[in-house]
Amino acid sequence: MSIYLKRALKNKQFMILFVLGTLMIIGVIFANKFAPHDPYKQYYDHILENSSAMFPLGTDQLGRCVLSRLMYGGKTSLLTVFAIVIVSAVIGSFIGIASAMSGGVVDSIIMRFLDTLMAFPGMVLIIALVSVFGVGVFNIFIALIVTSWVSYARFTRSVSMSIIGSDFIHEARLGGANNFKIMYAYILPNILPQMLVLMTQDLGDKLLTLASLSLLGLGAQPPQPEWGFMLSEGKPFMQTCYWLLIYPGLIILINVVIFNLLGDSLRDILDPKYEN
Repeated sequence: MSIYLKRALKNKQFMILFVLGTLMIIGVIFANKFAPHDPYKQYYDHILENSSAMFPLGTDQLGRCVLSRLMYGGKTSLLTVFAIVIVSAVIGSFIGIASAMSGGVVDSIIMRFLDTLMAFPGMVLIIALVSVFGVGVFNIFIALIVTSWVSYARFTRSVSMSIIGSDFIHEARLGGANNFKIMYAYILPNILPQMLVLMTQDLGDKLLTLASLSLLGLGAQPPQPEWGFMLSEGKPFMQTCYWLLIYPGLIILINVVIFNLLGDSLRDILDPKYEN
């Protein structure tokens, strides 16, 4: 059994958060199995109805089941966020490691380019890109990747610079290892634990960003269910039908807290000085 697995099993906070996160993901992936109603079906006799046996979390302004839309909306929100973080991490890691291994003029050019991108406020750049390409979840996906890979590139470049000067890298070069082999066999395994922590904590940030953009009407479009867009739809009824805002907001909050605390737990587990 891996030492990291032993540490994870001993860490109660990690295990609780991991189980909660897993259940949440299973619930949204298999929403078609667990959701009580079709998220698009309109029950005109139950418009803006509070919680009941038929509709556990009530209905919206069109008579649609809020619980069902939350479950289906989670598939849109969570899968989009996971895809954004994974693609950004892959692109950023490759560019960051390549920059560190190249050194010299190439490294300087890449770093100045990254500095230029980071000089723009992230949200402003995202809104500008969406304004050009149009609204929708896919365009938000592209815009967030464009603005997110930079932080991963800088991180991996910084960590890789400290690894490249190590003795085992020099020995690998003497043994005939080329740059590609050094990248995937020596550098990547050493930065992967730290990268996992960064990615886990970044999930919460990207979820909030996606929800914020959908709240502004730039993300999901009707009738597609999505947590941020559900908040946008519920705004006109915030004083009379609280459940249209409370439940989507609460589910976003729970997921962000889970991702952030899970990242903290992972950081402790993967820390060589960890003791528990």
